[in-house]
Amino acid sequence: MKTTTHHKTRAGVNENTQAIAELHKAGATVAGITSLLIGSWAVACMTAGVIASGGPVSLATEYIKALAG
Repeated sequence: MKTTTHHKTRAGVNENTQAIAELHKAGATVAGITSLLIGSWAVACMTAGVIASGGPVSLATEYIKALAG
């Protein structure tokens, strides 16, 4: 004798995909703006270093001196 059992499983997911898409867009925008601000700060720091040291060659020389001790 063969016995078979049938199970019906229903999974209900109530997600608003439009809201999730908007959250992903907002997160990407925040990450992009943050990256832009950090990059701008890095450029400003490098520019200030070049000006303070007297030029790009002097900056590289002083950097190597600082690493060597």
